[in-house]
Amino acid sequence: MCGIVGAIARRNVVPVLIEGLRRLEYRGYDSAGIAVINEGLQRVRSIGRVAQLEQDALALQVSGTLGIAHTRWATHGAPSVRNAHPHQSRDGIAVVHNGIIENHETLRSRLIQQGYEFESDTDTEVIAHLVHSRYALHRDLARALQETTGLLEGAFAIAVICAHEPERLLATRRGSPLLVGLGEGEYFLASDAAALISFTHHMVYLEEGDVVDLTLSGYRITDSNGQPVPRAAHVSALSVETAELGPYAHYMQKEIAEQPRALADTVEHVLARGFAPELFGAKGAAVLGEADSVTLLACGTSFHAALVARYWIEQIAKIPCWAEVASEYRYRESVPNPRTLIVVISQSGETADTLAALKHAQAQGHALSLAICNVPESALTRQATLTFLTRAGMEIGVASTKAFTTQLAALFALAVTLARLRNRLTATAESSYLDALRRLPNKVQHVLNLEPQIQSWAEEFADKQHALFLGRGVHYPIALEGSLKLKEISYIHAEAYPAGELKHGPLALVDAHMPVVAVAPNDALLEKLKSNLQEVKARGGVLYVLADNDSHFTSTEGVHVIRLPDHEGILSPVMHVVPLQLLAYHVARRRGTDVDKPRNLAKSVTVE
Repeated sequence: MCGIVGAIARRNVVPVLIEGLRRLEYRGYDSAGIAVINEGLQRVRSIGRVAQLEQDALALQVSGTLGIAHTRWATHGAPSVRNAHPHQSRDGIAVVHNGIIENHETLRSRLIQQGYEFESDTDTEVIAHLVHSRYALHRDLARALQETTGLLEGAFAIAVICAHEPERLLATRRGSPLLVGLGEGEYFLASDAAALISFTHHMVYLEEGDVVDLTLSGYRITDSNGQPVPRAAHVSALSVETAELGPYAHYMQKEIAEQPRALADTVEHVLARGFAPELFGAKGAAVLGEADSVTLLACGTSFHAALVARYWIEQIAKIPCWAEVASEYRYRESVPNPRTLIVVISQSGETADTLAALKHAQAQGHALSLAICNVPESALTRQATLTFLTRAGMEIGVASTKAFTTQLAALFALAVTLARLRNRLTATAESSYLDALRRLPNKVQHVLNLEPQIQSWAEEFADKQHALFLGRGVHYPIALEGSLKLKEISYIHAEAYPAGELKHGPLALVDAHMPVVAVAPNDALLEKLKSNLQEVKARGGVLYVLADNDSHFTSTEGVHVIRLPDHEGILSPVMHVVPLQLLAYHVARRRGTDVDKPRNLAKSVTVE
């Protein structure tokens, strides 16, 4: 990980590479570098932000019409200049790489025996030396890259240039995203379309095993067998404006504020067509109709959306549903059921663990699959049978916000559609669910208006080291999500529990220094939750309660209450997560952490 940019043009590509890297900063990284061909190979690498790399490149007067660039999120070797990409070998060969080479130690030993010297601790450097070892035999960069990939085990996206072939940029992918940008007489390469939106909106997405050969006269794509293959060009809907910060202090703040619009865009087609299976693709009726159960696979925030959806699917559609962490699913013995619908959930559609879990499920005989994703033409949407695109727009902050709430909207539509296909949905119920979706964007806007009250909570949290989040039923996953958000960006240790589990262990942690946040909607479990909260109060704990208008909570000594709009019934989880996002955001601001790029984390996790 984490970001690749490449370019070949008749102009100096260094500003293009720098701008592309700047567009990828949201993905998280710890070092950056560029390499260009200009009467030999020129390379600049730095620790820290892309701005520092830009200064270094200007100071060294680096320029060229062919180049590659990279932002690195450390996997092998500590963040340092020596471990930063691009890595190079003899004959002016330079390589950038996303992913992990699993057999790098074996390859490194073999290359050392052949006389190659290593200057880094990375797995990537073996690629550069392997390419050179093959290039020395054939003097053909494309063939060298093809033969190199045959020796690699693991996931990768690779771009390579060579000083002896100054008008040629080669790249390939296996398990890690890569795309080609089509300009006017110039061509680009990137791991994310966001890197290229300043230069082109015309993209060609490479498939598994593809090798692309870019020159000034055009591009040629071959498959893993070396045979030419056509790949369709697509027009990206991303715009420069969506990637700009505007009047906001941070992208996370912007994206929290964009949730009413994102939800409205996501449910637009549902409101227009009702809960029709065609919302999920042309084969929607056949695939969803055949399923007798559902398994939801996701990681991180998306897994919390899956946990909420499990309640909805079993309550509304009345079919068995399981939610599993994607990174664990394929490493355990499971019992395949060909009639289980496999639902994979990912903001980027490139999450390595989720992709691998889907492929494992399909290898086990699960032919029914659905991807819920925010990015069209992602690997996940191409791998699954059905797709529902959330229309959250570009999400840059590492801590997901609008992607999560739009995933919930999509999963709710799935639950109701499954019920409709099984004749378990009355016309009255369907109408009420559509009305609830229609009201949702406006209700979320009302929650956003509570921000000043949440800021006052943040002042109390800012000096704490630990926090506890509680919820019951479908709101327990919302407590998990609130806990995750606080951890991610404020670095406060936070945990979440079903409130009924307090007396089974977590109550031992409660004291005046441990704030306890409770998600308390006015639902069937409210009275049970109130009893659980009394357990906290009796031990001197300080409570922060997110309640509905009519849930009869009162602010007293040690009990702080914020009232949300009237209870929104089954869609209440969407409402209650928003103040938890705002709480994490304002606590992080007060603590002075890097809100959009929290330490050690990356936006798109493309390695296991």
